Amino acid sequence: MGDVEDELRDYKIIKEGEAEILMHSSNTVFFNKAQVYNRDMSIAVMRTYIAKCKEEHDAYLSKKGRLENKVPEEINSGSVAKNNSITQDAEANGDTDVQPDQYLDETESISEGFKRMPSWKGSQELKAPRVLEALAASGLRALRYAREVDGIGQVIALDNDKASIEACKRNIKFNGSVACSKVEAHLADARVYMLTHQKEFDVVDLDPYGSPSVFLDSAVQSVADGGILMCTATDMAVLCGNNGEVCHSKYGSYPLKGKYCHEMALRILLACIESHANRYKRHIVPILSVYMDFYVRVFVRIYTSASAIKETPLKLSYVYQCVGCDSFHLQSVGRTINKDKSVKSAPGYGPVVPQECSDCGKKFNMGGPIWSAPMHDKEWIFSILANVKAMKERYPAYEKISAVLTTISEELHDIPLFVSLHSLCSTLKCTSPSAVLFRSAVLNAGYRISGSHVNPLGLKTDAPMDVIWDIMRCWVVKNHPIKAQQPDKSGTVILSKEPKLQANFARAAASLSKAKVKKEVRYLPNPERHWGPKVRAGRQITSKHCSLLGPEVVSGSLDQEADGSSEAVADKLAEGPATKRQKTVDVSASQS
Repeated sequence: MGDVEDELRDYKIIKEGEAEILMHSSNTVFFNKAQVYNRDMSIAVMRTYIAKCKEEHDAYLSKKGRLENKVPEEINSGSVAKNNSITQDAEANGDTDVQPDQYLDETESISEGFKRMPSWKGSQELKAPRVLEALAASGLRALRYAREVDGIGQVIALDNDKASIEACKRNIKFNGSVACSKVEAHLADARVYMLTHQKEFDVVDLDPYGSPSVFLDSAVQSVADGGILMCTATDMAVLCGNNGEVCHSKYGSYPLKGKYCHEMALRILLACIESHANRYKRHIVPILSVYMDFYVRVFVRIYTSASAIKETPLKLSYVYQCVGCDSFHLQSVGRTINKDKSVKSAPGYGPVVPQECSDCGKKFNMGGPIWSAPMHDKEWIFSILANVKAMKERYPAYEKISAVLTTISEELHDIPLFVSLHSLCSTLKCTSPSAVLFRSAVLNAGYRISGSHVNPLGLKTDAPMDVIWDIMRCWVVKNHPIKAQQPDKSGTVILSKEPKLQANFARAAASLSKAKVKKEVRYLPNPERHWGPKVRAGRQITSKHCSLLGPEVVSGSLDQEADGSSEAVADKLAEGPATKRQKTVDVSASQS
């Protein structure tokens, strides 16, 4: 007993959901407490996926049964009539050696139809889904999948860091027989492993520390037809426009700085995954795309279809954003034309904007291409939300994920990007109307409008930018006049034009969302101070990490190191003096 206590002295037990892991006091294996939202959302999607697979499988078997019952009748009636006519023709021509059986090839041609239908792995029984967690670290996510998701199959946890795999195997044993029977930990490069296991996993989870771009090509090949790829990107500075050239090199798209930059980050990631999938005659169908805290997370189903990938240009668009008034316009990459009773693909018409903005006269920046098709599946969203509410006690982060899903369920899913009411007022230098008044004016003008889960101040609408500016002109001119501004300012140019639309600010019935009417929480503050990404495993904690960990944690770590009481300091002393400007090789690039 004493040996066990000595062995666990430097470990802390962390419990999340139904899983428990042992974390060492050193920062050798990465664990991020803030990712509990990410893990809970993934479990909710996986539970819904298993339920959907059962529904799809039952529907397939039912359809197959109806076809099998129908085909013999058609074959029998058709073949008898055909054989009779053939026999009569043969007798009339004096040829009596013709065998009626040779004309029954119709049976084979009809049966070929069954071979082309999805066979669910050729089995009448639906197999339990296999899951791959490509970057496992401590293995917490894989353990939660195995212990909390009913009906799940084998879970493979990968990492290319020996310390992480040792910790993962230790945690598997610590979680008992269920975890030991379902979870396997392997030391391997995720890219190589996924390439050598093509279409073998029903769920592939990518949750790297930073960009997932290097894993996408192999990930889209390892997902089975109809399976799910779950992908996280935490390099938000790159995706949101601080390093546009880096974003283009990693994701093949140029970002724009705007209030909608986080939604644009989601759409850039979706477009990048689609691009990788298309190379292998595959395409994606987004289920759920979420921005939370400091990262974006997408859930997409992947299918193989050479014909479906021809529609990809219709789902991508370039974005033109005015440098003066932040007005944005989308230009589709492709279009379709009807020719000779068939649908042909053609390049999109352009440009959709003139050289100068028609509202303020300034130039445009161009970004993209981005995913401009819906990035959520409404039916899935309601199913996931219902599952979360029904199993409230099994989600540690229930309040957060239910709030996010509720907001997403009320979004206009077919409208890409959004406008910010405060940004509009900042351009005009005017006081802001309430969201209810602005939404009412848009609804009264005959357009749709909703909120956005990405930004509490974001408003998604199908109203064109000239209508939005007309509404703001009416607000300023009639009710809230402003001081004279310089003539070259964007706001001055916009307000100098007469509105073509007379806005009606009378309160509309649908100006408030259903969640707000019911007083449901939609946007939650951080649960504690210094909530966010933690220091990557293997890095020495210094004073610059105060904003991530808090001054108490940092000062404690530094004091401990200064006293020479920690194992890390002892190890460093044993290794001898370090060379000047020595660079630490960081091999643990995964997160739990």
